[in-house]
Amino acid sequence: MNALMHATFGITDFWTFLIGTIFIVLLPGPNSLYVLSVAAQRGIREGYRGACGVFLGDLILMVLSAGGVASLLKASPALFYVVKYIGAAYLGWIGLQMLRSCWRTLRARATAAASAATPLRESKPFSKALVISLMNPKAILFFISFFIQFVDPQFSSPLLSFGLLGLVCELTSFIYLTAIILVGARLAEAFRRRRRLSAGMSGGVGAMFIGFGAKLATATL
Repeated sequence: MNALMHATFGITDFWTFLIGTIFIVLLPGPNSLYVLSVAAQRGIREGYRGACGVFLGDLILMVLSAGGVASLLKASPALFYVVKYIGAAYLGWIGLQMLRSCWRTLRARATAAASAATPLRESKPFSKALVISLMNPKAILFFISFFIQFVDPQFSSPLLSFGLLGLVCELTSFIYLTAIILVGARLAEAFRRRRRLSAGMSGGVGAMFIGFGAKLATATL
């Protein structure tokens, strides 16, 4: 099977790529946590809006990787540092906003409860998830260091190889995020009844976003 795919599509060691992609997608990251938070607080429809932002962000990263940006970042450490520090700062800012919202919600009186929800209620899930996806350290390092290793540079149509690998990534992500959205929707009713529980989740996700930002800031090629 591997030999056939290599001969036909220029993909090297397909099954290693598939298994690695599944494990990488299953690792908790900003994308999945954000989609889970949206689904838990706003329902399935809004959860899928966030998921679509993730899909588009991953697609952009794939196109950039196929276009040689991954090689450019490897060849220019200064540019890589600029990109990763901007991404780290953005993820940290998202985390701080969630922690602030959690603190305000926990301190709010009954009259302020309706307006003290997390920033997810005021934001646009698609656009926010898109930016989070583009700044996701797991995705950035995946497409820079892992994704491009499975395309044969001697193959006559490398774009076909990148396209097929990208399709595998998107399908894997779709299945995983669908499961997360369904789980989040089941939690939605509990969060509507328990404001402190909702605030606690927002604070926990915020703290993890700060951790993701710190991880990206210390990442190396």
